[in-house]
Amino acid sequence: MRILLAEIMHEKKISFRGLERLTGISHSTLNDIATGKISPRLDTLEIIAGKLEVTISDLYESPYK
Repeated sequence: MRILLAEIMHEKKISFRGLERLTGISHSTLNDIATGKISPRLDTLEIIAGKLEVTISDLYESPYK
């Protein structure tokens, strides 16, 4: 499964710095999540999804949605 963070941020017209300010999650961590370098914890996904006003499942590319 791929995380669609960068795509959703683009759709919402929000930068990594902007999302960092909203969530308190560092720019580098957000970038690592978006590029697939790290897998975020569920609580981190909840924070991101809440601030982007999407569901956690919206953050994932999956044929099982």
